[in-house]
Amino acid sequence: MYPPIQSILSILFNFFRRNQLSNWKLAISSLASWVVISSIGSAAAAERPRLKDAFKDDFVVGAAIGEDQIMGDEPKSMELVAEQFNAISPENCLKWESVHPEPDRYDFEQSDKYVEFGEQQGMFILGHTLVWHNQTPAWVFEDEQGKPLGREALLARMREHIHTVVGRYKGRITGWDVVNEAVMPDGTMRKTKWLEIIGPDYLAKAYEYAHEADPDAELYYNDYNEWYPEMRATTAKLVRDLKAGGARIDGIGMQGHWGFDYPSLDQAEASIVAFADAAGKVMITEVDIATVPDARQYRGMDISDDNELMKKLDPYPDGLPDEMQQKLADRYRDVFTLFHKHRDKIARVTFWGVHDGQTWLSYHPVPGRHAYPLLFDAQLEPKPAFDAVIEVAE
Repeated sequence: MYPPIQSILSILFNFFRRNQLSNWKLAISSLASWVVISSIGSAAAAERPRLKDAFKDDFVVGAAIGEDQIMGDEPKSMELVAEQFNAISPENCLKWESVHPEPDRYDFEQSDKYVEFGEQQGMFILGHTLVWHNQTPAWVFEDEQGKPLGREALLARMREHIHTVVGRYKGRITGWDVVNEAVMPDGTMRKTKWLEIIGPDYLAKAYEYAHEADPDAELYYNDYNEWYPEMRATTAKLVRDLKAGGARIDGIGMQGHWGFDYPSLDQAEASIVAFADAAGKVMITEVDIATVPDARQYRGMDISDDNELMKKLDPYPDGLPDEMQQKLADRYRDVFTLFHKHRDKIARVTFWGVHDGQTWLSYHPVPGRHAYPLLFDAQLEPKPAFDAVIEVAE
């Protein structure tokens, strides 16, 4: 099957735009090569299994998509999304700083395209996220003079934001991560501006406003490191208490930013069971397996000139060696075996990205690294980890 004419025109336009070329012979030659390669790739893609089909009786399988993909700069990547997944999450376009960058200005260009793509493909569409301490502009918590808002003023601002964003996509976005990352790994509540100004009931208010804006949308709580025992206990109790107080919460999201040796399968399983009991439904929301060393202690630092340190933190700049590919495949096989075991509790598994070329782990917590945490490489080809995951379903 040849690429659709829309993709051909998009590639031609972007080729000229990015390279500022006026040489039509060069452009046509490049385009012809792309068509040949794409037709071969399309034939291979038609023969390979699909994640959404492999797990169709278990849970939906999603991917997070970013700005370049949403805005049409990665058409082949979006073809892969349509081929393999039946759910999508937005990396950034529905976070406060993106969708509501200034007090009196909303920017829905990306989010509109994001939702339209999901609707065209008949996908589960997630809204991520409404209330978070991160990627929220400082002005949200301040008045016109830059002074801290009071409780009622911040609640009014929260309600207006939620009603505007959720209301715009009422009946179109299937479910929302309403509150994100409110609990610390030690089980205490995260000290955010939301908690400081409003108090502990800011969570209940967020769910109240989201339910008002779209009574039919599913509402979730989402967090990371929930396999820590203290965090697991606090999160389960938090959701139970919110539900007991009348909040609509349909499930708990477990961010799957995991590594080769953490969490243990027993730790992950304990959280899946506990959260299903507390909320009724569990989502594994941001799956990737770290293949680069932990660099949190260097967060925000420019270490690009330190060759020895970069060599230590970026051990595979030329690609993931075969033995590491196998290690990644084995880890994915193990965690998906666990997910499949608990398919009666898990409603959705979403990868945080489509392919290795877009992974956040290449620039976080330090930039300039080469991470390979997903099932598809930067050329959109399936890795051994993809085969391992498919084998679990079979």
